Amino acid sequence: MTSKKDLQIASLLAVVLFITGITCYAAFPPPAPEEPVRLMFQNAAGKVLFTHAVHSQDYDLSCLDCHHNIEDDEVYSCKECHQATGDESMPSRTDAFHAQCIGCHKEKGAGPVECNSCHAL
Repeated sequence: MTSKKDLQIASLLAVVLFITGITCYAAFPPPAPEEPVRLMFQNAAGKVLFTHAVHSQDYDLSCLDCHHNIEDDEVYSCKECHQATGDESMPSRTDAFHAQCIGCHKEKGAGPVECNSCHAL
């Protein structure tokens, strides 16, 4: 039968190993990817999960196919130019996303074009 002292030693060893594991996990995190893996867009019509790697690697799209700025070819976040509400000179963020995403899906003949295919409530 197991003695009380053996149980105390086993418990202490388990606690020490647990703390060592947590410390090592926190001290040596995996490197962050250069590009985002997935993006979750929150909006009134439901969340949209966008898998960046699929679009950039699997479909061989360049950054400027989606992120655009005519003047300097730099990559910008959409919200830097496209506000929640748009006007005649600049479409709203929602209109820009719909035109960009659905337009590309229709042009390439691949990807969803129906609302509930992208938007999850």
